[in-house]
Amino acid sequence: MLSEAPYSELSPETVLDAVEAVGHRSDGRVLALNSYENRVYQIGIEDGEPLVAKFYRPARWSDAAIREEHAFALELAAQEIPVVAPLLRDGVSLHVHRGFRYAVFPRRGGRWPELGVPDDREWVGRFLGRIHAVGRAARFHERTRLSMDDLGRKSRDFVLDGDWMPDYLATKYADVTDELLHEIEARADGWNGAVLGRILGDCHRGNILWTDKGPHFVDLDDSLTGPAIQDLWMLLSGGQQEMRTELHDLIKGYEQFLPFDRGEIALIEPLRALRMIHYSAWLARRWHDPAFPQAFPWFAEPRYWEQHYRALEEQLAAVTGPALEL
Repeated sequence: MLSEAPYSELSPETVLDAVEAVGHRSDGRVLALNSYENRVYQIGIEDGEPLVAKFYRPARWSDAAIREEHAFALELAAQEIPVVAPLLRDGVSLHVHRGFRYAVFPRRGGRWPELGVPDDREWVGRFLGRIHAVGRAARFHERTRLSMDDLGRKSRDFVLDGDWMPDYLATKYADVTDELLHEIEARADGWNGAVLGRILGDCHRGNILWTDKGPHFVDLDDSLTGPAIQDLWMLLSGGQQEMRTELHDLIKGYEQFLPFDRGEIALIEPLRALRMIHYSAWLARRWHDPAFPQAFPWFAEPRYWEQHYRALEEQLAAVTGPALEL
């Protein structure tokens, strides 16, 4: 059934047929790219540069929500902000072939950014400041809003309702997540009054590619309404001093285009905790897709849950400790 194996009918032939159905003559080359939520392929094109075809996971987003993602990408591209926007055919960006919804994009290469020097971090900060400035000029109507309940309690309950972790850890996991979510709700209720806007939503280094011309963002699949810090904190790494330095540089670039509310810095550790809880629930929700047990075999092992529990304990200390200060 499609719900149990959502991409079982998505053969290389289907992928090529879909690309040709919207006017691109392929040379028969298909390369699967690294993606689990959706299926993404690089397609060789006769007498042209390769294209990228993205096949959306069934039932994840509504058609309207996907079109809104595309419209945001096209809006950013129209402002000469370096994002990879979908190609249009007769004004349409979202297509359907044999029941699969998909879009076609130009291929944009590059390397993952190290962000090891201040100039690079400021550059990405300027990039995000420009994106958020456009993001606040209008609003989403179909896409989701960053939700503490969805990321936290619903994700935690989904894990507890399933047979995912060893029995000896279930009660400990319930207790630590109860305490963690209580502390998050006390510290981040209403996102501390932060101004909300259209943001990328999943701004980690894997979604940014760097070329000699600078960074570009390659995936707006998780774009939503939320606070600005959600697009900054995942770019930070290391201990407190390293994160302080990196955030300072990001904000320095960011504020060349948009003011940044320092009060949002207190949301970093609560948001990190929510992402940790949500990540395990995401794997559990997708376990029926054969690609997930193959790619994440350790998820079914007790060792993963033991490590996850210890990480949540450590994150509880980070949430209740002093917030990062510039």
